[in-house]
Amino acid sequence: MSSVKQIQVTFDCADPVRIARFWAETLGYEAEYDDEQGGCAAALDPTGVGPRLYFQRVPEGKVAKNRVHLDVRVGSGLVGEERLAALEAECARLVALGAARVRLLTADGVNESCLVMQDIEGNEFCLA
Repeated sequence: MSSVKQIQVTFDCADPVRIARFWAETLGYEAEYDDEQGGCAAALDPTGVGPRLYFQRVPEGKVAKNRVHLDVRVGSGLVGEERLAALEAECARLVALGAARVRLLTADGVNESCLVMQDIEGNEFCLA
């Protein structure tokens, strides 16, 4: 039996180039697309360690909550006010790129605080 070596996360979307640029900026990735085609685009980790994000145009819009979402881990190793400050700083940066803040989930003794957000097409993700 062979093992998986790499994964690609695929997003259905309305504007592949625009959303690839957003996620490339968010994650420090590089956007890859062909302006002539416009039907698909990708965001790639320049180190080759992170997964490739692939964006494909679909005719239907988003109608329900994501079943899978990305956690952008900006507060790893931080707790309390220090963690909240890191989450808020990254939230402000991403809102300037077109993301939307949804809600703050505060630490509950089991889970650390995280910020629920939406990307430029309404896909939920968390700053964790």
